[in-house]
Amino acid sequence: MRLCFLVEEQYRHDGMPVEVIHQLVSWGHRVDVLRPGSSLVAVSEAVRAGSHDAWVLKTVSGGPGLTLLEAAAAVGLTTVNDARAIRGVRDKVLAAVIGRSHGLPVPLTYAVSRWESLAEVPEADYPLVVKPADGSSGRGVRLLMSPDQLRALGADLADQGTLIAQPYVPNSGTDLKVYCVDGEMYATERCSPLQPSLTTRERRVRLPKEVARIAAEVGRVYGLQLYGVDVLMGPDGPMVVDVNDFPSFRQVPDAPARVARAILRLARDADTTPRVGAAVTPPPAAARIPVQLP
Repeated sequence: MRLCFLVEEQYRHDGMPVEVIHQLVSWGHRVDVLRPGSSLVAVSEAVRAGSHDAWVLKTVSGGPGLTLLEAAAAVGLTTVNDARAIRGVRDKVLAAVIGRSHGLPVPLTYAVSRWESLAEVPEADYPLVVKPADGSSGRGVRLLMSPDQLRALGADLADQGTLIAQPYVPNSGTDLKVYCVDGEMYATERCSPLQPSLTTRERRVRLPKEVARIAAEVGRVYGLQLYGVDVLMGPDGPMVVDVNDFPSFRQVPDAPARVARAILRLARDADTTPRVGAAVTPPPAAARIPVQLP
């Protein structure tokens, strides 16, 4: 198969996706790599119907890769995950609306374009977790104990774009991370980014049945096959606090091969379904993207 990976510079040497790419190549598949954040891309030639069997995205939230993935989908190419599904979870405002409207246990969520507007959040909803709407990997997450603390930290929030705020869910200080690989699930426990004093390293744990049910529902609601779900075990039960479209898959046994097989299956399954705009002949040689393995 012919696959194109969109990889941000930050992940150039990361196990995900580097090891997956090497696994696919070792199986005889062609893998081209584009780094949209650090190189010139002739998009009108690279993103063409018939150029690849599937496009795969591994970039930071807010990076340019998602736009290219959406362009690939727009001309009829298969994307892993579905480009609309990725957009639905990368925008945390959109993700909260989708999740709550489908009955997922997602905390009450406020969204503001200016941090000063957070002053309107009722004091009863404190402590308050505030983070960028396009954040990932715990970036910019803050726990505010009171409106006074909000005012004191206002300057730090000023340049982070749209912010979301959610009432803090009391918990043990550790998160459950559920990695979902094409229907298979693996649970790990790790220190919460809001508890930097704890030193719990990520480790495999038993997956509670209720959390497994919620994680499976997350995939159905958002339309994802390769994803991760961050779950807090609160006093009222599990709460979904984040969804990632292509996580690290740490602690997943033989992760590169499992993820690679899932990508191939998803690409093949999509190949049997007619797509609007799909080409019947490959693009001219000039449109080919050179292999750039890390």
